[in-house]
Amino acid sequence: MAEYFESKVVHGFVDKLEAGIDTPNYPQLRDMNRMFFEMMEAIEKTDRGYVETGTISLRNNIADIPEVLALKRNSEEICERRDEPFGLKVCITGPYTLSSFFAFRDPQIYSRLGGVLEKIVDRNIFDNKYGSVRILTVDEPVFALVDDPQIDLGSQGRENLLSTWERIFQRARQKGAETCIHLHRTTDELFWQVDSLRIVESHVGDPLYSSEKTKDLVDSGDKVLKASICITIFDRLIESHIRSRPEDRKSLDQAEQVGEIWTEIREGKVNPEMFIEHAETMEKRLRNIVQRFGSERVPYAGSECGLASFPTYECALECLRRVSRAARAISLPSL
Repeated sequence: MAEYFESKVVHGFVDKLEAGIDTPNYPQLRDMNRMFFEMMEAIEKTDRGYVETGTISLRNNIADIPEVLALKRNSEEICERRDEPFGLKVCITGPYTLSSFFAFRDPQIYSRLGGVLEKIVDRNIFDNKYGSVRILTVDEPVFALVDDPQIDLGSQGRENLLSTWERIFQRARQKGAETCIHLHRTTDELFWQVDSLRIVESHVGDPLYSSEKTKDLVDSGDKVLKASICITIFDRLIESHIRSRPEDRKSLDQAEQVGEIWTEIREGKVNPEMFIEHAETMEKRLRNIVQRFGSERVPYAGSECGLASFPTYECALECLRRVSRAARAISLPSL
């Protein structure tokens, strides 16, 4: 089973490289939250959420992310297949997002979770002659989605979260990796205060990519943006297609139309690649972002998130190929 898992990880990573992605994330084949909770002990899942049963620590003192370890073990083979050293992005789920699964939270929960995440970061950034971890991304999709008194302005929890992010990113930089935060909403500007954070990214359409204030913040904080240039929630892609062809399926509401299309995809009657955004659309989006902020502040481009919602593996790879073409059109590396 371990060999099968390892082979799938390596195969998926090489496929990303061959699709043209310059610094792919490790293939994230498991749930982004559960995979990190499984590395921790002194927590227990209940009907109301996770609870702490002691001091949160690494289970069996093992900090290796299995997907990253698989790529490290096979780095020579990957390098030989590509005929050049490879770059890797390592994504970890952030302390704020993990904390949202707990039934009871206090202001120190971020640092308790962050202490384990720091060790995971330290263990999983490698650099050898065949490949290296170039970017460490902290994934915080829950941050700023709802009002949370725990991180109100001036609160202890807010200061604790800020210092926890700082320690995680500092550790990554000490190990030689660039640092990035992945957000789904950027209305709460706390992340701008993290000195060790270099790259900020969010979803397509987020004000991050259109606000004049963003330009001031990236300049004053010496930060950069990763331009998210394609939508990766497949339902949204289908909905966009429906809106572009209002003459089709007029008797059904949008939800019913989406359901009908999914049925056709599963039955093989419709090629799902027809719903992926065109490379030209992605390129136009990227050019607008670069024009607004300057090429020195937009050194990377990529998809807005993972491709788990895509109906087939080949469909997901085709999306990455288009992302790569769009980025290469203006000589940007893709993530």
